[in-house]
Amino acid sequence: MTKNIWSYLRHPQPKLRFSWYCLQLGLFIFPLFPSLGAIGLLLSALIPFGQQFRQIIKNPLFQGFIILSVFLVITVGFAQNKLTAFLGLFNLLPFFLLFAGWSHLIQTTAQLKPISWILTINSLPVIIIGMGQLFFGWSTSGLFNSIFGWTLVAGGNPPNRMASVFMYANTLAGYLTIVFILNLGLWLQEWRKFRKNFSPSPAHFLFLTFAAIANFVGLILTNSRNAWVIAILICLAYAIYQGWRLIVATVMGIATSVLVAAFAPPTIAELFRKVVPAFFWARFNDQLYPDRPIALMRTTQWKFAWSLTMQRPWTGWGLRNFSDIYQSQMNLWLGHPHNLFLMLSAETGLPTTLLFYGLLAWIFIKSVGLIRIIVKEDKLIFFSYLLVFVGWILFNMVDVTLFDFRLNTLLWLMLAAICGVEQGNKVSKSIQEF
Repeated sequence: MTKNIWSYLRHPQPKLRFSWYCLQLGLFIFPLFPSLGAIGLLLSALIPFGQQFRQIIKNPLFQGFIILSVFLVITVGFAQNKLTAFLGLFNLLPFFLLFAGWSHLIQTTAQLKPISWILTINSLPVIIIGMGQLFFGWSTSGLFNSIFGWTLVAGGNPPNRMASVFMYANTLAGYLTIVFILNLGLWLQEWRKFRKNFSPSPAHFLFLTFAAIANFVGLILTNSRNAWVIAILICLAYAIYQGWRLIVATVMGIATSVLVAAFAPPTIAELFRKVVPAFFWARFNDQLYPDRPIALMRTTQWKFAWSLTMQRPWTGWGLRNFSDIYQSQMNLWLGHPHNLFLMLSAETGLPTTLLFYGLLAWIFIKSVGLIRIIVKEDKLIFFSYLLVFVGWILFNMVDVTLFDFRLNTLLWLMLAAICGVEQGNKVSKSIQEF
């Protein structure tokens, strides 16, 4: 049994085994102890980056990221506040390097499963801490923050919304969205084994069932509308993938009921509100938080960001400059405009933004083509990573995950895993043809 676990966690290439162990250990402690976990994650990327440097710089995709990096540096020279824009580079450029290293470390679909398991397992203490924060008033001191790198605010942040070890409820929602998707992918794979009597023990299936329920409850308690919508869409995507028509109909019925309760004419909405809890429909139509300032409305932020883009479409106003400009005009400080595309277009210009999204589209399109030729038992796990990619795009249409170190790191790891498997499959195919 020990031998099987050891081989399960081991990298197929001996020269990359130490990096692979660093990745798994760093990832395991990363959510709760980010500074220590980051050391392992950094080593896991730098070692293969150094070993494969010549191969990396010859890859057209990574050449695209090098050009993107040059564009981003150039925009600093045109920024309204150059120091702020320069500091903003650290939310992107170091992660391009990590992405390149991890893409050469993760080369097979077999490596995706341990990553999914690790993130599923270490999400449970995050949820437990969040429950304590929300229902039992758990909080931490300044000394705790200096050691672990996060602060627990009693009652949640903002109040009555679970944030757990993350700074804000929406950030936790982004993290739980990733975990929930990967958790469901593992659960469905175990369900297939369990149904066909492949699995000698139901322990894995029961654990993944409990984790999926816990993550779903956690998503609800973050009170994040975009996370709720993405969770519903993900469940729908998995149900369609599995051919579960009844579940597809059920999910569609639930989603429709909530939307009708929130936005239908009063006579119709009142009927549905007798069934749908106000916690959901009132959150969607903003009745749960009435009288919010216009400057806090997403539509206001998006219009303002687009107006900045139109004023400087080529160079933008500089990374991280949106907040100061918005505050000077609206008398309200705002960290970002709750849309990654609009934020980047306003801060770096349209050419740089389109190049960034073009590279992401390149990764996704090539990966979608790969799913057709992956062996049957690995398709579901790879499909779950593609859903994480889609979930990330959707989440960043109404929020920005760039500024939380842990969430940003996890998202680039997911992209690297998808890209690495695609490249690894290409290498294997060329060797077989040779």
